[in-house]
Amino acid sequence: MAVQVNRQETPRYIQVNPKDNTAIIVNTGGLKEGTVFLCGLELKERVPEGHKVALADIEKGGAIVRYGEIIGYAAEPIQKGTWISESMLELPEAPDLEELPIATKVPTSMPPLEGYTFEGYRNEDGSAGTRNVLGIMTSVQCVRGVLDYAVKRIKEELLPKYPNVDGVAAINHQYGCGVAINAPEAAIPIRTIQNIARHPNFGGQAMIIGLGCEKLLPARITPDGGSENILLLQERQGFSQMVQSIMDMAEERLKRLNERKRETCPVSDLVIGLQCGGSDAFSGVTANPAAGYAADLLVRAGATVLFSEVTEVRDAVHLLTPRAVNEEVGRALIREMAWYDRYLQRGEADRSSNPSPGNKKGGLANVVEKSLGSIAKSGSSPINGVLAPGERAEQKGLVFAATPASDFVCGTLQLASGMHLQVFTTGRGTPYGLEMAPVIKVSTRQSLSEDWHDLIDINAGRIATGEASIEEVGWDLFRMILDVASGRKQTWAEHWGLYNDLCLFNPAPVT
Repeated sequence: MAVQVNRQETPRYIQVNPKDNTAIIVNTGGLKEGTVFLCGLELKERVPEGHKVALADIEKGGAIVRYGEIIGYAAEPIQKGTWISESMLELPEAPDLEELPIATKVPTSMPPLEGYTFEGYRNEDGSAGTRNVLGIMTSVQCVRGVLDYAVKRIKEELLPKYPNVDGVAAINHQYGCGVAINAPEAAIPIRTIQNIARHPNFGGQAMIIGLGCEKLLPARITPDGGSENILLLQERQGFSQMVQSIMDMAEERLKRLNERKRETCPVSDLVIGLQCGGSDAFSGVTANPAAGYAADLLVRAGATVLFSEVTEVRDAVHLLTPRAVNEEVGRALIREMAWYDRYLQRGEADRSSNPSPGNKKGGLANVVEKSLGSIAKSGSSPINGVLAPGERAEQKGLVFAATPASDFVCGTLQLASGMHLQVFTTGRGTPYGLEMAPVIKVSTRQSLSEDWHDLIDINAGRIATGEASIEEVGWDLFRMILDVASGRKQTWAEHWGLYNDLCLFNPAPVT
């Protein structure tokens, strides 16, 4: 990666690959027409921060290359030193799923990384948690108002009595009734709910609050189908008794959770999720590669690492299937891409619906460029497994967990897969957080870290300015993951109590 850098005021650009005929502008606020770089390149017009400049003349129909890959074709002749705006690129065809190489370049496993542990809560089923949370899940949206009222009282009246419990999370969703419960694709929201109820941070003490007449029977949610964790509101005599019953049940579980103590656990007990949101052109050269380096360290230490977001992988999948550890994993990865292609077709949508207006403002011209930057989070390890949406992770190493790209849906599905902690990279900025599991926010740009000094946990923008390497930021992130998992540090989202609602992915019909 070539970084044109000297002093802070020096004009700077980043060219990722020697094959690239584009580079992105690093300087905050962009650079004006006539700016000359150390290499002699002169800007023909103003180019905003993070946006692409042509490093060579490109004829109409010529390939526009970034990350060493074609991200589009020139809709018009482009002169060297010109700002390449999104309107100047024609979208290439997506990789043909029938022609992908599988397991042809399986990376050699790196040496084990030994001597690293975290302080977690050991569960009876052998899993470990990173937080000690009372989870209370609804089986149907109808009960949400009552549960929210009860949880407010639990936090105010009961939680202070149990100092070893980190919090109480109401797991609300919009599923459960008025849905085609037996439709084939209903399996996705149902297993998501089931697996969230089993989340290791709940210590086996999750409660299920149902109404009593819903289609999603509460017994389907509990791991063993037992009734001891279920409370039905239609069996209670009015609102006050509903609330008191929830509080009584919660206090029994708070007492048990309060007895839990942290103990030293191997890193192999961890499931770490990776996600990007509010991405920009820096994502693929700073925060995502640093997250990928940290992912490799975690894999070497024995952890499970999830990367996701099908629509932000689809256009770079030809670079991933060769890394599949075997034919079966490669075929599973293709299966999830094909399923999502059909899902978008049914909704009369296509891949051009991504990126968002904010992504484009941050310099991402199209979904191909966004995908190439997104997959940098996966690091360089072999891909050991593939999960369909909402499936629980059972294998170690790097795993593709299929999810939509939506931050909230992806986070929900990664929680269902058993995620203890999420690394969230962002260029535009978002206060997103999850109550069930901490979220470490990593900025792609120096200016975002400065502006959001009390929301950003790790500043990867130092890579773009030449102040730190990808490896250095990757190690910083790896160490912070272990500190946050151990409860030694809080993320800013935890500090402020910033938690988004969970959002189920339900491709099945609503009746």
